[in-house]
Amino acid sequence: MAVSIRLSRGGSKKRPYYRIVVADARNPRDGKFIEKIGTYNPLLAKDDAKRIVLDTERASYWLGVGAQPTDRVARFLDVTGVRERAARNNPNKGKPGEKALERIEEREKKLAEAEEAKVAAAAAAEEAKAAAAAEAVVAAEVEAATEAPTPEAEAVAEATSEETPANG
Repeated sequence: MAVSIRLSRGGSKKRPYYRIVVADARNPRDGKFIEKIGTYNPLLAKDDAKRIVLDTERASYWLGVGAQPTDRVARFLDVTGVRERAARNNPNKGKPGEKALERIEEREKKLAEAEEAKVAAAAAAEEAKAAAAAEAVVAAEVEAATEAPTPEAEAVAEATSEETPANG
């Protein structure tokens, strides 16, 4: 018979209260048990002495007989000093799954495309500024040329005005 030391839930809805029991592993969680060896009240403060009440002698006896504690009860036994519990480390537990990795890659791709578009827009704006500046320089040269005629242009204009007869 496989015997386990586990929690059996009691209390009302949203007000849990647990008994630490020794039970046959095949029995339901809140069903028949062999012996009650303690209580656990998660509603009390963590430093409260009544949060975990455990009969250490009976727990040691059942561990010696071969009872297997659940993870939570093993933590309680470690806190009370009945049995050392090796710390677990699962580095893969916190890693995202396949779908989450796909979403992350899509998000990074969209951000990269947006950044490229922003750089392209900035380059286009720079080109537009440069073209506008070049047009302004050409317009200024044309305007300067039309307002202040050069001496050769004045000579040509006088020559043409002398050749045309005045009607009058």
